[in-house]
Amino acid sequence: MAWARRSLLRKCAGTKLVPPSSAYSPHFDKRPHSRRCMRGNQWLCEGASPKLSKNLNKTMRERMTRRVLIAEFMHETNTFSVQLTDEATFRAHGAYLGNEIPEAFRGTRTSMGAAFEAADKFGWSPTHPLVTGANPSGRVTDAAFDVFAGHIVNAAEGVDGVLLHLHGAMATESSDDGEGELLARLRKRIGPDVPIVAVLDLHATVTQLMADNANALISYRTYPHIDQYERTWQAAELLERAMKGEIRPKVALARRPILYALDGGRTTSPPFKELLRRGDALEASGDALVVSVQAGFSSADVHDIGPSIAVTADDRSKAQAVAEELMDYAWEQRRFSSIHFTPLAEAMARAKAGEADTGKPGYKPVVISDYSDNPGSGAYGDATNLLRAVLDAKLKNVGFHAICDPEAALAAQAAGVGNRVKLKLGGKVDPSMGGGPLDLDAHVVALTDGYFMCYGPMAGGVWRNYGLSALLRVDDVEIIVITHNGQATDLAQFTSLGVDPTRKSTVIVKSMQHFRAAFEPIAREVLEVDTGAISTRNFKERPYRKVRRPIFPLDDI
Repeated sequence: MAWARRSLLRKCAGTKLVPPSSAYSPHFDKRPHSRRCMRGNQWLCEGASPKLSKNLNKTMRERMTRRVLIAEFMHETNTFSVQLTDEATFRAHGAYLGNEIPEAFRGTRTSMGAAFEAADKFGWSPTHPLVTGANPSGRVTDAAFDVFAGHIVNAAEGVDGVLLHLHGAMATESSDDGEGELLARLRKRIGPDVPIVAVLDLHATVTQLMADNANALISYRTYPHIDQYERTWQAAELLERAMKGEIRPKVALARRPILYALDGGRTTSPPFKELLRRGDALEASGDALVVSVQAGFSSADVHDIGPSIAVTADDRSKAQAVAEELMDYAWEQRRFSSIHFTPLAEAMARAKAGEADTGKPGYKPVVISDYSDNPGSGAYGDATNLLRAVLDAKLKNVGFHAICDPEAALAAQAAGVGNRVKLKLGGKVDPSMGGGPLDLDAHVVALTDGYFMCYGPMAGGVWRNYGLSALLRVDDVEIIVITHNGQATDLAQFTSLGVDPTRKSTVIVKSMQHFRAAFEPIAREVLEVDTGAISTRNFKERPYRKVRRPIFPLDDI
């Protein structure tokens, strides 16, 4: 780029580039031939006419390769969980640093895959310090947060823009707002004029601290979340416009005293669909750059819990009015719910009734989801009430995913394939929530190291790691046992252990909604059950202490 700068400077005979204020000197680019103010990317020419300075600024912005920080730091924190999330937990699920990242994510339909494609299209020079995420669980340790946030913040010096993929519902040992803390640290490092755009999960708990320190917040629009790739492209295009100076986006945020609403974020149900429709209209009319609807995360005892609307626009006052109007509609629809739980005994009976048709032309299995032991909301994944019911009902040809039990996985590995193993399975973290351990005599069918590649719509092409895993057979029930917790989102979680879920009479998964992307197409019917585990829908059973009150549905408002 030095040659481009020199050629431009020849047009400014008798001028030199100077900073707008000595107060900003820590943010200058000190490379030869130039001093670039990091606060707005403005080049000021001493002795040049305003028109010449303006043209120089414009030309330099167009020709300069922009340095853009791209990173991912994901965690959805269930504050009711007793299992802290430390650095080792993140690394077990995957922590990529520096040059490891392009090799792992280029060419994938993931958020980071989109970020690299955007960098290529727009000619960015990407700085990629970190990609990591852990399964939803308890609070992130302060030590882990400082390590991973440090990777991101330390790489931000001198960048022209920031593109982040965050969850939006992270809590640490010392903070109920992990993302807000990260964004505040970033903003302090890079100054007020470098644009920050963040892609969030649909279940983000958006705080004012997040809104104040980001220039745009763009959340997923699908649940199951299958549009991370598209949303990151949207974010990248907006960031490019901001860096060019075409827009100066700001975020306005609106909330209401709601703990849980918008049908839990189901994007195919009326409240959410209507909000997305209205948001699309506002974006098309130019009244907003982005309208993001967040369902919030109800398994966190934090002050800012609940659904929110984040509107990104150049005019914050107009954006605030738009956000408030949309949030008024969300408040009106707060009682809507399309979720209907099937009593456990009825679910077993319906599964039993379908067994006779197994193998017939056009046959599909019954899929039963355990809503309350969903690892995707921070549940332990080791509740046994549903497995106990399946065994007691003597269901045939069942595939069960999964029981998270590291001790049982190790015992199966020690026994070896083809042998029998007696063990206590599941229910060890909190036997009072979802059932205690089951005493089983099982046949070890298969063993793996837990690595597999997803091929479904949520994370196709991405490798997952659930640690040492085993397939156990008890009667006619095949039970997958994993070391690292995780909900069922991909058929590969069965097929990697040699189980074809399409040939089962009944398929059991632990998930609230994400399973539907992969498993609903293979299902004759889907039944949801609440077995009383930690993510139960009975909110009044949870010991909320920090949420603002009164709040729906804990209070009659």
